[in-house]
Amino acid sequence: MLSVTIDQSQDFLTLTTSNGPRRFHAIWLRDNAQDETTRSTANGQRLITLRDVAPDTQIAAAEVTPDGHLSVTFTPEGQSISYEIPWLEANAYDQRTQETRGWLSHQTEIWDALLASDVPSGDFDALRKGRAALRDWLGNIVRYGFAKVVNAPVKPGALFEIVDLFGYVRETNYGRLFDVRTEVNPTNLAYTGLGLQAHTDNPYRDPVPTVQVLHCLESSAAGGENMVVDGFAAAMRLKAETPDWFDLLAAHCARFEYAGEAAVCLSSRRPMIELAPDGELIAVRFNNRSCAALTDVPFEKMQSYYAAYRRLGEIIDDTAMEVTFRLEPGEAFVVDNTRVLHARKGYSGEGTRWLQGCYADKDGLRSTYDAMMRDTSLEAAE
Repeated sequence: MLSVTIDQSQDFLTLTTSNGPRRFHAIWLRDNAQDETTRSTANGQRLITLRDVAPDTQIAAAEVTPDGHLSVTFTPEGQSISYEIPWLEANAYDQRTQETRGWLSHQTEIWDALLASDVPSGDFDALRKGRAALRDWLGNIVRYGFAKVVNAPVKPGALFEIVDLFGYVRETNYGRLFDVRTEVNPTNLAYTGLGLQAHTDNPYRDPVPTVQVLHCLESSAAGGENMVVDGFAAAMRLKAETPDWFDLLAAHCARFEYAGEAAVCLSSRRPMIELAPDGELIAVRFNNRSCAALTDVPFEKMQSYYAAYRRLGEIIDDTAMEVTFRLEPGEAFVVDNTRVLHARKGYSGEGTRWLQGCYADKDGLRSTYDAMMRDTSLEAAE
């Protein structure tokens, strides 16, 4: 089932497995060698730079060894290096299909209001013990972009213990945490009893905080239910309805600003729908309160841009897109702020409603999750 052939040019080889043939260039193979002279055995980082590899590197010989590895001898250096074939298959770059603009990672599952019947959630005590409960809870955040926490401590600052499960607090001008409750002279509309349209937080920052945590301490006021909307699902719905409008919001930057406090003037310019160079949908930024004058759209496209902007807002406001839940004291939710929009219903002036919020970053969350998944794979291999 395993075979390897070298092209006449010696610039690449073709490895054939049960999954079919895959081509690999000589320079790619040499750069990605896993031997101890190329990568540290302690941390996996490269010990060489690309300039240490001859620009005219070619493949002098290649064979599948009896133990199931691929052995490649490179010229002009004359070094033979062994590769694990499953690793090569997992990292193959040949014969990949061309994805359309707006494709989603296989780890992403878009959702709508139907998810309200099964909101992803984790018990705080179980999460603190780690292992499967924490791994699965983090996996839900990766998959859906948010998850709740129940039975957390009901005390100020307890949200830091939630962040400790996966990463580190990101401090901003609001401090390490911020309190969300009614104020007489608020510096931000979040501190009033008004209902808020679903939005992503802090789009005026560069980079934007990629994770937000909101933790409930008091909740006796009428109303104030929390709501989340899958920004990726909203963007994909716009794409299905009017592809040109999707492309407009992806092709031109919006501008976002915040200067609600003394000595604070934050601004950034990013598209409302952000795509990677290969077309993957990687972020949504939507926050009408913080949207500045739009100046990056050509005159002849501005009217259509506003039509697209309006329609995206209508999709986001559609109750068929929202998952609503009420946070009780000791409950919290964690959202991927590059994907999931959050909001709250209006609440009355009677009673109290006190939430504390903070920001963190997705790299820490993904690192914790991916490391746990790697360890799971290792356990399965054993």
